[in-house]
Amino acid sequence: MNRQLTRRDFLKIGALGLTSLAFRPAYDFAELEDSDSLGRIAIKSVSVHSQPDDQSTIKFQRYRDEIVNIYYEVISDKSPKYNPLWYRVWGGYIHCANVQRVHVKLNNNPSRLSEGQHAIEVTVPYTQSYLQRQEGVWEELYRLYYGTVHWAVGIIEGPDGEPWFRIKDHLLFFDNLDYYIPAKHARLIPVEETTPISPEVSPDVKRIEVSLANQELTAYEAEKVVLKTKISSGLDYQPVGEIAWNTPTGDFHIQSKMPSTHMGGGQLINDPEAYILPGVAWVSFFEPENGVAFHGTHWHQNFGMPMSHGCINMKTDEARWLYRWSTPVCDMTKMETIGYGTRVHIY
Repeated sequence: MNRQLTRRDFLKIGALGLTSLAFRPAYDFAELEDSDSLGRIAIKSVSVHSQPDDQSTIKFQRYRDEIVNIYYEVISDKSPKYNPLWYRVWGGYIHCANVQRVHVKLNNNPSRLSEGQHAIEVTVPYTQSYLQRQEGVWEELYRLYYGTVHWAVGIIEGPDGEPWFRIKDHLLFFDNLDYYIPAKHARLIPVEETTPISPEVSPDVKRIEVSLANQELTAYEAEKVVLKTKISSGLDYQPVGEIAWNTPTGDFHIQSKMPSTHMGGGQLINDPEAYILPGVAWVSFFEPENGVAFHGTHWHQNFGMPMSHGCINMKTDEARWLYRWSTPVCDMTKMETIGYGTRVHIY
């Protein structure tokens, strides 16, 4: 059940200095702003092992959205071979698969936005969004995570008296429902970060190849390799009454691009276990009729193993690079750019 809070509730909680879950979403992580080695637990729980080996003793658990200090990285010769990266944390070692590397940057945004929609990126480990179905009553909605991208269409005074972004979600567009987050928790994405990469190279010689056997993506300009990286493709699973999760094989073209999309259902619930992923970043659809795309990934780091519902999961920075490098060239004033673009071969 969603919890509803009035502005008076927010002010009362803030005055008391409580740190309960009800007010935790307003946490601004300010004391962590200078830290450059932080990780967010991205699933219900992960095990802290005594050694960088999943067969070693489990000492205790860390839970979803806890922030851990990462002391250093370890490449383990034990397990798993496809993804041997572990993190040394307080009390032991955590495998990287379900830890999102995060940073904390608090932003000074303008007091108002020009007309239209503006791409913003979350710059804290997480921020809580709220609906306002009626004046002065705020209802918890989705938790939005570091590196996710959203469409801001305005700035208002939030329930804490501070500036908050008003966010337009394409899945909720026809319901005329927007939600809100503290403006200091996200940054406006500058134009120079979205301009095309190597536009002087003919689009005809650019191509993307994906090996499902190797869980690897390679981008070419003619015969020159310009990106080679591990990915996570679709799981070998057939849900009852749904499309199989296997990534399709064959020849395709990128046909649609969205800087941000809401994957999963558009349900208005804040259940962290539900398949609800608002703000998936840098999405390049190559089979749009079934929603299959390259895109950034903030919910796991287990590249090298199939993990998805059919899409090609990528590191978010690499998905952004692919988004800029490939065609069609995106129009960042639009939620979606459509065109017949870069060739894709999946085998």
